Amino acid sequence: MKKRHVEEAVARILMLLSFGLLAGSLGLILLTVVVKGAPALTLAMLTQVPQGGYYLGKGGGILNAIVGSLYLAGGGTAVALLLSLPIALYLGSYTRRRSRWALVVRLALDVLWGIPSIVYGAFGFTIMIALGMRASLLGGILVLALLELPIMVRAMDEVIRMVPAALGQAALALGATRLENALHIVTRQTLPGLATAVLLAFGRGIGDAASVLFTAGYTDRIPTSLLQPAASLPLAVFFQLGTPFPEVQQRGYAAALVLTVLVLAVSLGSRWLAARLGRYAVK
Repeated sequence: MKKRHVEEAVARILMLLSFGLLAGSLGLILLTVVVKGAPALTLAMLTQVPQGGYYLGKGGGILNAIVGSLYLAGGGTAVALLLSLPIALYLGSYTRRRSRWALVVRLALDVLWGIPSIVYGAFGFTIMIALGMRASLLGGILVLALLELPIMVRAMDEVIRMVPAALGQAALALGATRLENALHIVTRQTLPGLATAVLLAFGRGIGDAASVLFTAGYTDRIPTSLLQPAASLPLAVFFQLGTPFPEVQQRGYAAALVLTVLVLAVSLGSRWLAARLGRYAVK
């Protein structure tokens, strides 16, 4: 057998092993949360807030954490989108592809992406103390927006860089300004990728616990104001698994199952939305 055939066989085996390891890890995670959490998952748990003694095994649910997570991730994603889209369009339409300034900005975003979320939480907590703010929904939203910003910008930037340069040159040759090219040509062409970037950032935000631990706090109530603390599903899982009561620990796995289903729904939704919006792109 020739050497290149051996190399091809070895590479194929390694790829299959890698795929099996990845698929097996996902399967074990899903199996664990389903087996341990499904028996405790009831309608009351999804539709009620914690009652007195909930963390001792008494009645109530995690509605406060579900709604709080949606508030935090939704608000953080909206704020991050307002900041990310202009930055991505600037990098793609107003700078040369290999300009030094663009390289510096992308490097800074990559560094921000790699910073642990607990560092974002500590930074936000320090700023909140300096401003005299208490743990609140607003604080959690702002920190999550900062956490999601580099993820969203880099994902959008990579999508925008895939747009053929000829499209922008044709638009400019017909008299369009750079702003019109960015808003009407680039955005329309990259709409599926932009939507996917937003949903991926939302999925990261809804599953993060460390950044909201000090900034959003935790409460058994559903917040009705931006200045009130808000619960989140990751922290609900953490607090319930940390109790010595088996019934409450089982509820923690049920909360983990709800969080996993939400993240999977966001992932599947991003793929569906990208396929649906793909008809706007030039083939």
